[in-house]
This record gives sequence, C-alpha cells and structure tokens, in this order.
Amino acid sequence: MAIRAPYITYDSTLLDHVGLGAASSAARTSIRIASMLFVTVLTAVAAQVSVHLPFTPVPLTLQPMVALVGAAALGARLGASSQVLYLLLGIAGLPVFAASPILPQGLGRLLGPTGGYLMAYPIAAFVTGYLAARGFDRRYFTSILAMFAGVCTLFVGGVSWLAYFAPAPGGPVGLNVALATGLYPFIVKDFIKVAIASGVLPAAWKIVGTSKDS
Repeated sequence: MAIRAPYITYDSTLLDHVGLGAASSAARTSIRIASMLFVTVLTAVAAQVSVHLPFTPVPLTLQPMVALVGAAALGARLGASSQVLYLLLGIAGLPVFAASPILPQGLGRLLGPTGGYLMAYPIAAFVTGYLAARGFDRRYFTSILAMFAGVCTLFVGGVSWLAYFAPAPGGPVGLNVALATGLYPFIVKDFIKVAIASGVLPAAWKIVGTSKDS
C-alpha cells in the first residue's frame, strides 16, 4: 500500500517534502530556520553580483531570481521572513546590499532611489511562495506565473517609490522618468531570468517526486 507523509498535501512546499518528512517537531523547526537563513545568505551573495548601468541608479543583479526561487521552495511565510531578515541585516549596516559607487549601505539605501525595490522583496517573496505552495511550482508554465507575479510586485514597489517618494533634486522624478530608469531597461533581462528561474522548482519536484505514491 502506498505511504504518504501525513502532512504532505498538494498545498505544501518543496521544503515540506524533502526536509521535514520524518523529522520531529523540534527538528522541523530547526530545518525551517536553517533554510530561511540559507536563503537570506544566498540573497545577500546574489546582490553582490551586480552591474551598474550609467543611466539608472538601479543595479542589475541576480537577487530577484535567487530570492523568488528561495521563496518558492520555502513558502510564503518563510520566504517573506528570509527577505525581512535580509533587510534588517542591511539596515544594521552589514554590506548585504548591492555594492554601489553612488548609493549608501545601511538605512540610507532603503530611503534612496532603489528603496522601493528592496522594501518590496518580502511582499514579492510572500506572493511567489504563496502560489508555489499551492502547486504553481510543480509545472513550468505555472511556475513562470508564480515568478512573474513576484517580479511584477518588485517592479510595482520599486517604480512607485522611485516615481513618488524617493528624494531627488527638485523632488520625486515622476512616473515617466521612473518607468524609463526603473522598468524599461530591465524588462527583457528580468523576463529572461524568470524563464530560467521558473525551471528550477519543477525540475526539483521531478527529482524528489511530488506528493505521488512512494
């Protein structure tokens, strides 16, 4: 007769399936915390792989891809928590934000032109993690939708902040300039990253098996 882990359902994450199957309650808690910390560290490392474009203060990094893949594996709450912790480390002054010749580390980064993107990371992680936990990460097409929803959340937060709230000489730059400097240069690049990242979780599910009979 087929055996299923009692708490593994279609409404579960990859972490539930591969890391928590036979663990005790204390061990599951430890695994969850360790996994969240691991994604936080990966996010910080990915932020350092950055390219600064001369016409925009927004750097091109691997951070969105890593943060959203991590959130898909962890689920909504742990995924969002990993990004909240990342922001707290940055606010505390640790050099976890992308290196920049014009943008400061610490709290000043969140108040600067890229602050909206950073503050949107926990929300984007929650959105992608929520969809992934409901099976969107099991197939490539639906995985694209989950990652796309997360990237759109980042752009909405980042462009809105850049347009209306970020300090600039003469006041906020407005929507047209924010779109020109904070969205249009990144659309194709980020969609390519989404296309690549969207294959990670479905491939992992194929390797470990979904909630099929074992």
